[in-house]
Amino acid sequence: MKYQKIFVNDEFIVINKPAGLIVHGAKHITEDNLTDELLKEFPEVVKVGDDPERPGLMHRLDKLASGLMVIARTQDSFDNLKKQFQKREVVKIYTALVYGKVIKDEDEINFPIDRSAKGFKMAALPVSKNGEANDDGRRAFSEFSVVKRFINYTLLHVKIKTGRTHQIRVHMAAYGHPIVGDDLYGTSKTKIKNKKLNTERIFLVASELTFKDLAGKPHHFQIELPEEFNNLLKIIK
Repeated sequence: MKYQKIFVNDEFIVINKPAGLIVHGAKHITEDNLTDELLKEFPEVVKVGDDPERPGLMHRLDKLASGLMVIARTQDSFDNLKKQFQKREVVKIYTALVYGKVIKDEDEINFPIDRSAKGFKMAALPVSKNGEANDDGRRAFSEFSVVKRFINYTLLHVKIKTGRTHQIRVHMAAYGHPIVGDDLYGTSKTKIKNKKLNTERIFLVASELTFKDLAGKPHHFQIELPEEFNNLLKIIK
């Protein structure tokens, strides 16, 4: 399963990861992954970064999601991008199709996120606890705006200020509007709907990405929605 190159220079690579391709391997993961594919074409990346298992990777994208990612080609570029991610200066905008008609045109979701008691997934926690701010979990902030409303679905743009594991999936589910195709965080009803739609992905796309290079020049990237996403938008009501 091949990634699509969007932009390449001496500092970084911007790619469009397809749904179904995991970003990196691990001891318990032996399937094909994005990192191995990248190293075949850009072997110098193997020495870049803080973690040998994630060379050059600045951020992750869920296996069943798709979209834009940036990979550093040099350590200087990695350090530069890492600072921007830490300072929340990198702008990441996602396009998501969720179940139900979202009432507000825009809103911020700030439920803290922690690992679920089940272990294999994350969970949103209450914002307050005993009348005070909840210090449990990790702070997480997502903003959304409505792109289009259908009768039973809503198309959203989601901007994340933090990059927690499964953040948008957890936040939208806790907000009462799980992402289409997401069995892990969906309800029993949406899981049945997912099966009827016969989808093999979650309808979440990292569609815009903005950051600065080593010279301070901003770079903005935007991609079209994948074919299967657009095909679904044509048939839903």
